[in-house]
Amino acid sequence: MGKLLSFSFWNTVARLILRNRIAILVLLIATTIGFSTQWKNLRFTHTEANLLPDDHPVNVEYNRFLDQFGEEGNLIILGIENSHLDTYQKFNAWNALSDTLETYGEIDLILSTSNLPELIKSQDGSTFEMKPLVTKPLQSQEELYDVKNKLYKDLPFYKNLIYSEKDSVLRTAIYLKKEIVNTQERKEFVLDDLVPLLEQQELDIKVSGMPYIRTLNAKNIVDEIGVFLLAALLITSGIFFFFFRSWRATFISIITVVVGVMWAFGILGLLQYEITVLTALIPPLIIVIGIPNCIFLINKYQQEIKKHGNQAKSLQRVITKVGNATLMTNLTTASGFATFIFTESTLLKEFGIVASICIVSIFLISLMIIPIIYSYLPLPKERHLEHLGKQWIGAFVDWMENMVRHHRISIYISSVVVLIASFIGMYQIRISGSLIEDMPKGAQFYKDIKFFEESFDGIMPVEILIDTRKKEGITQSKTLKKLERLEEHIIETPELSRPLSIVSLIKYSKQAFYGGDPEFYDLPTSNERMFMAPLLQNSATDVSLMSSYVDSTGQTARITTFMKDMGTDRMERVEENLIAQVGNIFPADTYDTLITGKALVFQKGTNYLINNLIISLSLAIVLIAIFMAWMFRSYKMIVVSLVPNLLPLLITAGLMGFIGVPIKPSTILVFSIAFGISVDDTIHFLAKYRQELIANNWMIKKSVYGALRETGVSMFYTSIVLFFGFSTFTISSFGGTVALGALVSATLLFAMLANLLLLPSMLLSFERHFSNQKTIKKPAFPIIAKEADEEE
Repeated sequence: MGKLLSFSFWNTVARLILRNRIAILVLLIATTIGFSTQWKNLRFTHTEANLLPDDHPVNVEYNRFLDQFGEEGNLIILGIENSHLDTYQKFNAWNALSDTLETYGEIDLILSTSNLPELIKSQDGSTFEMKPLVTKPLQSQEELYDVKNKLYKDLPFYKNLIYSEKDSVLRTAIYLKKEIVNTQERKEFVLDDLVPLLEQQELDIKVSGMPYIRTLNAKNIVDEIGVFLLAALLITSGIFFFFFRSWRATFISIITVVVGVMWAFGILGLLQYEITVLTALIPPLIIVIGIPNCIFLINKYQQEIKKHGNQAKSLQRVITKVGNATLMTNLTTASGFATFIFTESTLLKEFGIVASICIVSIFLISLMIIPIIYSYLPLPKERHLEHLGKQWIGAFVDWMENMVRHHRISIYISSVVVLIASFIGMYQIRISGSLIEDMPKGAQFYKDIKFFEESFDGIMPVEILIDTRKKEGITQSKTLKKLERLEEHIIETPELSRPLSIVSLIKYSKQAFYGGDPEFYDLPTSNERMFMAPLLQNSATDVSLMSSYVDSTGQTARITTFMKDMGTDRMERVEENLIAQVGNIFPADTYDTLITGKALVFQKGTNYLINNLIISLSLAIVLIAIFMAWMFRSYKMIVVSLVPNLLPLLITAGLMGFIGVPIKPSTILVFSIAFGISVDDTIHFLAKYRQELIANNWMIKKSVYGALRETGVSMFYTSIVLFFGFSTFTISSFGGTVALGALVSATLLFAMLANLLLLPSMLLSFERHFSNQKTIKKPAFPIIAKEADEEE
């Protein structure tokens, strides 16, 4: 009864599509136009990926810091090696650049040698004053020498802030207005104003800072979308043409996937999701997944035409026979992506929602477009059907059958050896929580990041908040000494840069009190504070940069340091050491402390995703197992079907350990994606296998070889398309995207071999367990309909 209902359903679908061709085409065109109107809502992310849920404690703490002190990532840094400012003319040009930038409305503050304030005591000794280090353009080399000598030797306050202690690299600190940091205005300033201005300079200027890095990184993502789309389309359609040798079939498949891509962009716009490094992969992903749908449908159409030459019957059978199996394979693939919906990470949730919707959409599009277009075209010519009898494909099928028939022991031994090696490799996998590891290594902005990291000991902000629980508690002598102790610990930590805090300003004030002598750059004693107090009270100005390091009540202080790019393990040790030191210096019974910042938030997000990987992958396995149970109604078949799909995942994990590819936000996607796609081959094989069992009166060997010959070619076709399709991601300049493409491609190749060699070998070896209808019960519905001559 179930079989009749299922066939009746798909027969009804076939009639509906073929009898309402014009109406469906109009509906498809209208829907595509409707989605295209949503493209105006497409927008690119202005922030780096937040991998944690919004209500995660780490996010809550970070947002609390932002509420109190504002956006931390508003600093753009310009740097130049001291040796490149060897003449006073070049030094003047360097200062002129800062003067020009100060005229832009997007900038809140610039700190550079052009306006560097020197704190001095007034002539009458009654107050502190700010005097510019450079008051006018330099006129001689002697003046240049005096300025540099003054800066490097007499102004320790600016050490590792304006100049590098290591190599005397000079830098300009540009603080954007905090309200534009996460907006389109920031992007326009960086790309339309800053970058062209810097390109006009004759000096060798390095640029970094989170606003700049975010903008250039986002621009690379945008630029690569078009490259991915074109590469995926050319490669997959090229392989398609190689297999089919038909321009007509190739063009139809291109139309199908292009409509799917248009829908993908429309769905993104309709849901108003930002285009991130993940959602940017969805349009080319639709091409890669859509082409195999076209292969199954067009290949079946051509097989039917070659068999009986009746176009109406052929088109009907394309829908009734392939539609069911293609639906199941697309649903399992969509399920692999849909598991990301349950991670509670907004980034992954949006990716999972859009990807799963688009995969189901491309199935519907291909099921309607391909039969309808072919119904208006003449029958394929003989040369278009020649690929169905290619000798090299027959040789490949013969090789598979020979391996399964005569070398099953070798297949098992090889599988066990590879499995053991994979477990060894898995123990060597490292975890990466780096913000910059996936960025394009060849891009200039990445090289500049490494330049500043080398000179200034880090570029990823880490923030420490100290709450004294009472007004003006920060300015008390004991609190300042505690802050200084913490700063000394940070300075001694090689992975952290020299910190910035109110302590530096207090030290600078003492130096100014003693006539600018750098020997007195230190915290004042109680007596010195008493003498300095009147000067501080009479001073109407301070270093404006420092005003953001203490709140308005004087109760809470902020210490900012920068962390080097490093592995997660080392980052965690640095964090643990820092937490212990903060807790030791500022006891919890007296002070409230918080350690946060972009670097730590991203690292915590990576660990969160890794913990959720097990949940996501387990959920994918459970969903696929439920599909298998529903289709085959046999727990033994579930076990047999999962083995050849889990083995490739373990092989890939081992491979990652051996070649040094870390677990990170981009690579943890590999397993759920690859599992959802690779199980498609298992469904096709087992569906055909059961059909062969019924036809051959439950003769196992004959049924296995029959299924292998019938499905082997299609599995080979689609696996090759998927392999090269995902390989297009390796042309990316983003390391994470390259790793994702290479690893998914490798996993799918392993999965193809496992499904063509290991799966049939297991069915033959456990023949007694699969030799009756009690083991393989009647399915909920036939995935592949039996041959029949029903016609419209």
